[in-house]
Amino acid sequence: MKPLPLRTTLLAAGLVAALAACHKQEAPPAPPPPQVGVITAQPTNVPLVQDQVGRVSAFRTADVRARVPGILLKRLYTEGTDVKEGQSLFKIDPAPLQAELDAQTANLASAKATAVNSKAQADRARGLIGKNYVSRADLDTAEATERTANASVKQAEAAVQSARINLGFTDVRSPISGRAGKQQVTEGALVGQGDTTLLTQVDELDKVYINFSMSVADLDTLRNAAAKGAATLSSTDESKVRIQLPDGSDFGESGQLDFSSATVNPQTGTTDLRALLPNDNQRLLPGQYVTVKATLGELHNVFLIPQAAVLRDANSAYVLVVGTAKVKDPQSGEEKTVESAAVRRPVQTDRTSGSNWVVTGGLQPGDKIIVEGVPKAKENSPVNAQPAQPQPAAGAAPAKAGSAAAPAGKQ
Repeated sequence: MKPLPLRTTLLAAGLVAALAACHKQEAPPAPPPPQVGVITAQPTNVPLVQDQVGRVSAFRTADVRARVPGILLKRLYTEGTDVKEGQSLFKIDPAPLQAELDAQTANLASAKATAVNSKAQADRARGLIGKNYVSRADLDTAEATERTANASVKQAEAAVQSARINLGFTDVRSPISGRAGKQQVTEGALVGQGDTTLLTQVDELDKVYINFSMSVADLDTLRNAAAKGAATLSSTDESKVRIQLPDGSDFGESGQLDFSSATVNPQTGTTDLRALLPNDNQRLLPGQYVTVKATLGELHNVFLIPQAAVLRDANSAYVLVVGTAKVKDPQSGEEKTVESAAVRRPVQTDRTSGSNWVVTGGLQPGDKIIVEGVPKAKENSPVNAQPAQPQPAAGAAPAKAGSAAAPAGKQ
């Protein structure tokens, strides 16, 4: 094969070099840093809210019982309806007790007649003693008989009163206003014989108690936080309570913490608390389980961070903040310092407040926290940080851009 001329060889070599240089110049540039929205972390105070499971109980519960023996004649109310205090609920056969009252009334009349005769004899003896027509012993006997007769009258009056009260008990009335339960004894049954037979139960439901408990560990944590100045605890009569129903909705009425036990249950390691809540629509029923959100004070110097900005892995919760990081240049492979990069920051979260997490540790005032475009931001990679767009709650005034959300109102 005949070799190529020198000129042709040099031309081919130059063409290859030119193509290589052109390829190197046409390499695609690095993509721009992703744009993210940030807020500035500012410490604030928020309500100290404890979430616990509570159980509803009636404000007052009264057992309606048969207080005298007799045959139950009839029920005078509709089961499961509201009754008023003093309303007749049952009727017990009054005939035997009416007869007893009549007998005691007759005994009283006899006692009064005896007392009148005794007084007349005593008065006669007192008039004759000065004339020596009767002896001192006869006078003493007459006066003693008079006193005994008067005592018998009082005893007979008490017996009549007792018989009248027992007769009144045949009309069984409600001791309180509330919701009357099922009838426990049917008509025709003998009740009150040797025991106060339970006839039904009445529950006052216009107000209800919410009973719940708190572990000693949680209580000690709150007290330690208060001792360090990180929280302020409210007194029992200033602590508010809200209720979350099983479907997740808010009950709509706030209650008042009215009892806090001074002892600890040794079996459960908890202390008992109780709240009083209005229940005008009687939506809450005794025995029902609800979620109690008790505001026990105020947390100081915490941060409210949108929930979307708080990420989690197997180790901890964390946020991405805009800071300085060592970033490798994708073209040269050299590390360089970037002032605006996404930096991981572990945080400690306490609970949610509305659409925010309450962050109690891990942040510093002034930290720029990435809340928009979080999926696009990669750890230790450059970002283009811009103030986040405010996302006000429905009906709320827009929050200032670039700052953490305002604290939620007390619950």
